[in-house]
Amino acid sequence: MEGREKTLQCFKAYDIRGKVPEELNENLAYQVGRAFVSELSAKKVVVGQDVRLESPEIASSLARGIVDSGADVLDIGLCGTEEVYFSTFHHEVDGGIMVTASHNPKGYNGMKLVAAGARPISGDSGLKDIERRVIEKDFKKIKPEIGRVTKMLDKSLYVQHLLSYVDLSLLKPFKIVMDAGNGSAGAVIKEIVESLPFECVFLNEVPDGTFPNGVPNPLIPENRAVTSRAVKEHQADLGIAWDGDFDRCFLFDEYGEFIEGYYLVGLLAETLLTKSPGEKIIHDPRLTWNTIEQVQKAGGIPIQSKTGHAFIKERMRREDAIYGGEMSAHHYFKSFAYCDSGMIPWLLIAELMSKTDKKLSDLVDARVRAFPCSGEINYTVDDASKVIEKVEDYYSSQKPIVDYTDGVSLEFDNWRMNLRASNTEPLLRLNIESRGDKNLVLEKVKEVERLVVDSQKEHHLQYVSP
Repeated sequence: MEGREKTLQCFKAYDIRGKVPEELNENLAYQVGRAFVSELSAKKVVVGQDVRLESPEIASSLARGIVDSGADVLDIGLCGTEEVYFSTFHHEVDGGIMVTASHNPKGYNGMKLVAAGARPISGDSGLKDIERRVIEKDFKKIKPEIGRVTKMLDKSLYVQHLLSYVDLSLLKPFKIVMDAGNGSAGAVIKEIVESLPFECVFLNEVPDGTFPNGVPNPLIPENRAVTSRAVKEHQADLGIAWDGDFDRCFLFDEYGEFIEGYYLVGLLAETLLTKSPGEKIIHDPRLTWNTIEQVQKAGGIPIQSKTGHAFIKERMRREDAIYGGEMSAHHYFKSFAYCDSGMIPWLLIAELMSKTDKKLSDLVDARVRAFPCSGEINYTVDDASKVIEKVEDYYSSQKPIVDYTDGVSLEFDNWRMNLRASNTEPLLRLNIESRGDKNLVLEKVKEVERLVVDSQKEHHLQYVSP
């Protein structure tokens, strides 16, 4: 087992991700290609790549492993993760692999894998079997001759699909700041806006794997500052920033204020329910009150799911839900094969602003006041389960409503919290919200933090401020 862990440290709960070349390299990428075809008996596989410097070589080796197994490759080149999803379901092929490390630091790379229909392949749905085949070199060829690689760099079908989500005739000529962060989004946003009436201010739109402005991750506060300043400087109506593989987009209102992803879940759900009343909406358990209220007022049915793209997508399929949203800015759409997109959300918000003649702040501010939240706060701990147990014990005498969908959620009359261990990192994640009382949120964050710190002292742990 020790050798296995050392060799395949890059196989994670949801995807493949690790340092290059120590944990992920061209040789391993080749073997993943062989194992993918062997496990899925795939005849045709989509391969795409992000802007990272190592991605072309890793994608090339991956493709070579696929064709050496007798399968064909549709090479869509530089793209976002959702373009692999789209090409996989639109062209009805047997699977897709995106070479990306998303928002990880420089020096990392990885792969996101999907089966036919863009169904996710994660730890409990085939990724462990692919890992086993790599370890054991258990490869097979689906046909004697090698497969073919076909370049498919035209993005017009993908762009056409995105534009189908909005009524183009309704869109107003907004001024929009678009910050691609030197990531993959820069390769496609100009093609999308060609058909739109917007005046666009492009920032860092040139894809650059050296990431001269830092790795694209708008969740890092200092990374948001560039977009925020540009919105104010250009007096824009809206700001958009994307992460490295643009499966997430982050919005800024006309004042340059960053909008927490939580409030966009309810807003997008409400928007889609006006077009398809009575449908089901999937949400994660970290922050819920605002989403539930907006969905119910719009005539929809809110359904809670465990956090994580594989869980959300699975639940959406099972419930036939029209939309799923996570506060982490992942937004999933039934008509996008239940996959997450970083392009569809901002298009829908621009359409909503046009239809209602309201600014983004007008659409969001009342919801923020009604249900203020802490945003996600992370703590580095060695034993998350013991800390969670201590926090739950502390509040047990107050008789909260307890839910174990993901970690533990404790619900009181005027505030609620969720505390859960990260699936991918040694972190404990805290979210708190209240009914209209921002000061109560701050008070309860401090209260829970004291419990976390005390628990770590008891177990000789080091507290690291989020």
